[in-house]
Amino acid sequence: MGRGRHAGYDDQRETILARAAHLFALRGYAATSMNEVAEACGLSKATLYHYYRDKDALLFSIADSHVERLQRIVAQAIAEAQEPGARLRALVRRFVAEYADAQDAHWVLTGEVRFLDAADRERILDRQREVVAAFADVVGALRPDLKQAALDKPLTMLLFGMVNWMFTWMKPDGALDHDAMAPIVADLFLGGLGAVRVPELPAAAPRRTMKETPA
Repeated sequence: MGRGRHAGYDDQRETILARAAHLFALRGYAATSMNEVAEACGLSKATLYHYYRDKDALLFSIADSHVERLQRIVAQAIAEAQEPGARLRALVRRFVAEYADAQDAHWVLTGEVRFLDAADRERILDRQREVVAAFADVVGALRPDLKQAALDKPLTMLLFGMVNWMFTWMKPDGALDHDAMAPIVADLFLGGLGAVRVPELPAAAPRRTMKETPA
């Protein structure tokens, strides 16, 4: 009878994924070695290989576990509300919250899965398509005419454009946090600029909301 996994096995796997995702997001998948991942995790290379057979397996697991979480979030948000507008707001709120805490994994999902072999890459893309389709179904329920005109998915991708890259410009210590931004995104998507409501901010909150970028 084979040996069972030790009590902290799953926690160690999650730690490895988080630290590998950070390295892949920071340096790029191709430029990161398994030695560097092992060092970042405080493990020997042999121990790292006990959890993941190679760097490709690490990359797949980071992307797959992240998009699987997104699928669960979709299911929870859809179960949370029946009315399409409320469903869309729930989806936006939950995705913004998820991306706030999973920036490295999201960067890997959007930028590094091209290094996977064709079969694994297609598995990830199939999961992503399911997420997009779920959002598009909600958009189509809000505006059946847009669905009939095949605009539900393009509009969904525009919505993802607002949500997906928020972490690239928002300041972690700025006046707006992700909780404040989620309803703004939903307002803008559902009603345009005129529908955006100004959030209540602490009087002493810093006014800068965006990261400084070179001119």
